[in-house]
Amino acid sequence: MVGKERYQQLLNKMNQYNSGEKGITRVAYTNEEQACLHAFIRLCKDEHLQIHIDPCGNLIARREGKVPGLQPVVMGSHLDTVYQGGKYDGVVGVTAALEVIKRLNEKSIVTKHPIEIIAFACEESSRFGVSTVGSKAMAGLIDKEKYRHLVDRDGISMEQAFAHCGLDFSSVDQANRAGEGFHAFFELHIEQGPMLISYEKKIGIVTGVAAPVRLLMTLNGKASHSGTTPMNMRKDALLGASELALELEKAAIAEQEFGTVATVGILDVVAGSMNVVPGQVELTVDIRSSSVQSRDRVLQQFYTAIANVQQKRLLAIDYKVISSEEPVLLSHSLMKGLESICIDKNLSYQYMQSGAGHDSMNMIRLGPVGLIFIPSVDGLSHHPDEHTDLEDILLGIEVLEEAVLRSAIII
Repeated sequence: MVGKERYQQLLNKMNQYNSGEKGITRVAYTNEEQACLHAFIRLCKDEHLQIHIDPCGNLIARREGKVPGLQPVVMGSHLDTVYQGGKYDGVVGVTAALEVIKRLNEKSIVTKHPIEIIAFACEESSRFGVSTVGSKAMAGLIDKEKYRHLVDRDGISMEQAFAHCGLDFSSVDQANRAGEGFHAFFELHIEQGPMLISYEKKIGIVTGVAAPVRLLMTLNGKASHSGTTPMNMRKDALLGASELALELEKAAIAEQEFGTVATVGILDVVAGSMNVVPGQVELTVDIRSSSVQSRDRVLQQFYTAIANVQQKRLLAIDYKVISSEEPVLLSHSLMKGLESICIDKNLSYQYMQSGAGHDSMNMIRLGPVGLIFIPSVDGLSHHPDEHTDLEDILLGIEVLEEAVLRSAIII
């Protein structure tokens, strides 16, 4: 097993880069995220890895193989976080990959295939409302014109955020590696849910990744004095938004046998005041499932609810779909390989779906993908109290290392 102290120090070092007082805030394309990235680059250079930052800001750190021309075996995840997130989401996968490289170097192991670590840029949707931007760019899936003008909560566009990091957004499509491809891609990630703890399993072998449809909505009513406007004459945008949130919940509950979930994650009253009937509300909607049909049924019911609320409450409701992704199935052969490793190491494991999106789902465009989960205490993630036991991380690293070596082929 890898040394506990060394890995813990590595994880702690990455989590020093944080702009928040509560939890970890290391949002994509910010000073904190870039400082973390460059600290990680220095550690990669210590292990004699070749460094490249692509036009989307993805870090690629490469350990050459013995046989020229072979596709790389890749380990990857992300360093960015949500606002007030935890110490494990994403960063565990990146630091685990470096720990694997450290072990190979210590043992002077030579492989046929090159091995890469990728720290993907902007995996989280918290800044611009779109997720897995870096891996989308690498897979040739980025909608450049759509993304260019997306803005964060401070009105900064994605294009401006790129420029802040010394990146040229107009070149982002040059990050595309779909023509090159990977021999295999592995991501170690915390589960972000309660299933492994509940089933008392150490390793989750992910069979597929659910994908979201996300909407931005604005409800316009009429702001008016709360004391002088009769109840039957109000055009209350907040009540309309609340009604929509409850209708969304009802639609998702009806589809829960398919693992479908739906969330209103942000609901803001614009220029809200205690003594004013809310005139404008902005909200976000996230609907996701491993079944496209189930997800679409929820979406259609929600559209019906929008029409009903609009008519009933005399509101003007505008919305736009900001992302719509397809659920993906992962490599069966890599799943069986991960199962074999767990059996050989006497580790309990569980086949499972991922309800959360990951960079892995875009990497299927480049080659076979294996996604490894480790337990999340209390199922918490995207939360300051997010926690995964160190011992469970180390077990995940053992599985990751063996999976990489089997794919990269020791000489």
